[in-house]
Amino acid sequence: MKVLIVDDQQLVLLSLEKSLTDLGFEVKCADNIFDAVQYYDSFSPDLALIDINMLVTADTFSPENTLKEIENKDSGLEVLKYIRYVRNHDTPVMILSGNVDDDILEKGFELGANEYMKKPVSLKEIGIRVKKLIGSPIPAESVPVSINNRIIQNTCIGVVIPCYNEEKWLLSEEFRNFVTKNLGYHLCFVNDGSTDNTLDVLNDLKKENGGRISIYNIKKYVGRAEAIRLGMLNLAKQKQFDYIGFIDADLSTNFDDFSDLVNTITKSKYKVVSGCRVSRMGADITTEPTRRFINRFVNYTIRKIFRLEFRDAQCGVKIMTRDVVELAFANRFYTKTLFDIEILLRLKKKYGRYNVQQLWYEKPLDRWIYARNTKVSFFHSFNLLGQLGKITLHYK
Repeated sequence: MKVLIVDDQQLVLLSLEKSLTDLGFEVKCADNIFDAVQYYDSFSPDLALIDINMLVTADTFSPENTLKEIENKDSGLEVLKYIRYVRNHDTPVMILSGNVDDDILEKGFELGANEYMKKPVSLKEIGIRVKKLIGSPIPAESVPVSINNRIIQNTCIGVVIPCYNEEKWLLSEEFRNFVTKNLGYHLCFVNDGSTDNTLDVLNDLKKENGGRISIYNIKKYVGRAEAIRLGMLNLAKQKQFDYIGFIDADLSTNFDDFSDLVNTITKSKYKVVSGCRVSRMGADITTEPTRRFINRFVNYTIRKIFRLEFRDAQCGVKIMTRDVVELAFANRFYTKTLFDIEILLRLKKKYGRYNVQQLWYEKPLDRWIYARNTKVSFFHSFNLLGQLGKITLHYK
């Protein structure tokens, strides 16, 4: 039994291909419309599982159409049209999409879709629906349990994690469990010229989670700001990601909080959602006193000099849209520690002081713990004053 999967996000294709193959199906994947119709003809699937994400406003296909005429189309409904009207086939078609627009759903069923499933959806449910449409190639008792509790999200998220000598701090099991359960996430570890065995640890993680974990290796140390910048630009080149963010390797704030940031940005018009370390009842926010004083001083300076009302702009966990990544990370930062402030000021220059405050949201974190328990030296504090001066001179 053959299944053709059509989706423009590699993370989704990877998850569906693995789960349906484990269920005994022969699978072919396409990440664009042109490949999809070619594979349909050559592969002759028993079922087409198609993602849709754009409204079709015209009848593109007719029996006289050629494949070349659909090369630049980017709606999954075009594949459905091809199957029903160009090939005149009744092959079962399942629509899998996060799009809940009534007009699109109605159009899909009018074109002959047999089933619709809305993201987020579990791999187990997809397998059940597929078997309902075309049957099962293997007995029920042979079905693997690996697909249980694994969810395909509505969006694909890229996460940059800078690493410098993290061999002792890298929580491999937490990262491994997270990408196993959350199929819409890709973790990009940036090895910043580590001199210990960090790269070996990362390679082991990558081997176990092919396609969901990648390594951007920098041979010579460049610092956290530049490592994050290069990692963000690397992910921005991959069109599958709807949002891209970064988080620390020691998970000072955990993936629960990061997922809350993702949920906030996906359900709003914000371009940036940043963590905010605010002590409050029920939250576990632990900061070293000197760091806390410096953070307050920096935020006070930003409010007074640049008239931007933010409480914790330099918090080291953020999620943002692709256009922000391309704008804010295009050029090297002037400072090594306060690059988060530079992101904010670059957006202010682009959108204006009022608009940037509407596009950037600070979400209080439930947890922030300095796992390394390091203290800020006097030299570091003095150096921050110099970096603040640099920022003021350049961006003011």
